[in-house]
Amino acid sequence: MIETNDLSKQFNDFWAVDGVNLAVKPGQILALLGQNGAGKTTTVRMLTALLNPTRGWARVAGYDTVRQGRDVRASVGVLTEQHGLYMRMSANEYLDFFGQVYRLDPKARKARSDNLLEYFGLGEAAHRRIGEYSKGMRQKLALARAMMHEPGVLLLDEPTSAMDPESARLVRDEIARLKSTQRTIVICTHNLVEAEALADIIAIIYRGQILMQGSLDELKNRVLGVPEYEVKFSHAWDAGEMEMPSGVTLAGKTATSLRVRVERPQELNPLFVRALSARSAPVMSFQEEPRSLEQVYLKAMSEVRGGVNVG
Repeated sequence: MIETNDLSKQFNDFWAVDGVNLAVKPGQILALLGQNGAGKTTTVRMLTALLNPTRGWARVAGYDTVRQGRDVRASVGVLTEQHGLYMRMSANEYLDFFGQVYRLDPKARKARSDNLLEYFGLGEAAHRRIGEYSKGMRQKLALARAMMHEPGVLLLDEPTSAMDPESARLVRDEIARLKSTQRTIVICTHNLVEAEALADIIAIIYRGQILMQGSLDELKNRVLGVPEYEVKFSHAWDAGEMEMPSGVTLAGKTATSLRVRVERPQELNPLFVRALSARSAPVMSFQEEPRSLEQVYLKAMSEVRGGVNVG
């Protein structure tokens, strides 16, 4: 649904985006992470056919963003950082206007607008002017507008910013539901917990280039190394000279615990647990040491600034 090859954009002598390659399938969510000014917004503008690339190409929903820009724009829903809401309109008028832009018939416009406003908790405020809305209410209305024509591709820039926790959870649940309907979604966000919860693919962009991309597990292993697991015992137990399966190495131990590095967890964890059981170890728990996207992101950014190649 989204494919780019050497996608690049130059402004005067500055390359805002330089050689971005992406491939996102139907039903997948891509989280695009990076600092302000890293190139996320420029990338999204090229994917929506609002900017033409200086070099390379992009296809969205099967359409070339340069030659078939109108088809691209009809196939995507966009939530931008600056929403462009019309403050003198009511929410009903606003969504009806965009329903007309997308050429929905009056009955479909009304049904879709009512459904979205109720879903996002804006039904009772539907007749009020948008200028009277809180920042969080405006964010929800902008997301409703992006979904008005039920697009196959959603490009969301900070979709839960300014929202209270309950509203943010509702939006995250909606994004997850949309994924299950085979929509392709790109989220630009600084909320790493949100990205970790939602994304199938994570791409970290730095100074216009993709620093690294892959699934969360792939990035964890690439940046943080082999995962570690901790075994806790119900009482003091001496592992002695316990023989570890090949690929499992001891990382530390106490009287009531062991910490091991496991190169291929799916294959080797059962063998390791079996070895413990064979020695009648009083195992109380066995779990992976927590490794978060935040750890991946901070270490990757630290290393690239220090001149280390983490790609």
